Amino acid sequence: MEQVVIIKFKNSKPYFFSAGGLTLKKGQGVIVETARGTEYGVVENPGCEVREELLTPPLKPVLRVADEKDMEVVREREARRPEAMKVCREKIEKHGLPMKLIDCEFTFDGNKVIFTFTSEGRVDFRELVKDLASYFHLRIELKQVGARDETRILGGIAPCGRVCCCAGCMPDLKKVSIKMAKNQGLSLNPGKISGLCGRLMCCLAYENEYYAEAFKQMPKLGSAVETPEGKGSVIATDMLKMTVRVKIEKDGALLYRDFPLADVKFRKTAEKEGGDDDSDKISE
Repeated sequence: MEQVVIIKFKNSKPYFFSAGGLTLKKGQGVIVETARGTEYGVVENPGCEVREELLTPPLKPVLRVADEKDMEVVREREARRPEAMKVCREKIEKHGLPMKLIDCEFTFDGNKVIFTFTSEGRVDFRELVKDLASYFHLRIELKQVGARDETRILGGIAPCGRVCCCAGCMPDLKKVSIKMAKNQGLSLNPGKISGLCGRLMCCLAYENEYYAEAFKQMPKLGSAVETPEGKGSVIATDMLKMTVRVKIEKDGALLYRDFPLADVKFRKTAEKEGGDDDSDKISE
């Protein structure tokens, strides 16, 4: 196990650094050396142990705690952002490019400005880069992201009433599949299981391990089963209570009964229907 400091940068996942002999606190601003130069970040965790196989050596140290001069630089860079966004949008419109600009960031060392955008396909932005470089006299980086990353950057309120998981409590975007929704017995209506990004909600993955295991133990809907009250067909399952609702035809009448899974006998298939595990989209 290696002792590390977790640093969070704007619009990115947390990264591991060495404390470099400094005593740090959560929420403290620090200056670190990264692949794109000297950057300002915020301490997410001042000290935790991480398995060595999860680290990419050599671990770079925190250079110093951000002082008032550093914070003034950060505020100055942020103050330039609205004007830079406006100029970039005007340039995009001028070149007629199918791009949606969503964010802009000046690096701490002031050598580069990074514009983040979304687009349905590939965009030839070479002329745009030349135009922006001529205006800002800085290195220009255009970064294309997907719909889920757009929501993580812009934020928003999810259908549950809380801040979107990707913007609030998820350091990494995890793969979500339609099979997760099927395992949980949820409606496959896109409007009910999609987030603001139009993709499947990240929270579907939170309890998937439990539901995937419970789903394997349950009989399929519509399948024939035997119960203490006779033979019937499955019309619903409850994977939290581990019960099965069965429709039984008895003496010319239809009975609907809930039975514990242990009291229901059925034939298990080798592979249960569960949908495409690789898809994170829903067909409209």
